Amino acid sequence: MLEEITPDAADVRVVRGRAPTLDVDRTGTDAMLASTADTGVPAVRVWTPHRHVAFGRRDARTAGYERARAAAESRGYPAVERSVGGRAVAYAGTTVAFAVAVPIEDDRRGLESRYDAATTAVVRALRSLGVPARRGEPEASFCPGDHSVQARGKISGIAQRIRRETALVAGVVVVDAHDELASVLDPVYEALDVPFDPDSVGSVARSGGRSDPDVAVDALCDSFCGDRSRRSVSLSSVLDEYGGAPG
Repeated sequence: MLEEITPDAADVRVVRGRAPTLDVDRTGTDAMLASTADTGVPAVRVWTPHRHVAFGRRDARTAGYERARAAAESRGYPAVERSVGGRAVAYAGTTVAFAVAVPIEDDRRGLESRYDAATTAVVRALRSLGVPARRGEPEASFCPGDHSVQARGKISGIAQRIRRETALVAGVVVVDAHDELASVLDPVYEALDVPFDPDSVGSVARSGGRSDPDVAVDALCDSFCGDRSRRSVSLSSVLDEYGGAPG
């Protein structure tokens, strides 16, 4: 992926680890984005976030938002709001999240090429796990959008934001627990009054692939980084240096 969208960058920082709490962990990606804005070095983070449901800004403006939050929390999924993406996404604790931060020169160019490169990278990673992945999503999927990957159900959705001469491409890959995630999201989407089919939730496991989250993390990281020279840094060190900086 990085070869396609940052051809002049020789290295990439790979941010490893997860913070001990959900609230602190959620600041990690903004800190990584700030590091790329400061250094000009692309950064990749692939990890398994704490269990939660992340609501989009559109969700927060709907009449049923508080009921949707209550539905998630009553099932043991803390509710948070996120700045990237559209509708609600659930993370089971084994669900993989990814974030790729790259420097850009013109925020009016490159949006679709980054989406295309990221989608290609996710498809490639999933196929390496034995999943017959392809672009697109079933009807009435969670977090519906044009930049999705499916096999037996939707497995991945991708979003993007631009900030401070950097672009952040981020998304989710459902590794397992698709039935549990569907049962959590069903009342959430009902409260939001958004069409949702529980059977549309896919996973690596449901699609016959290797469903070890650690293996999925490595496959995605390899696909995003390609042949770039990697320098691994801990999340804690990035938070120490950039945790107070705006992303």
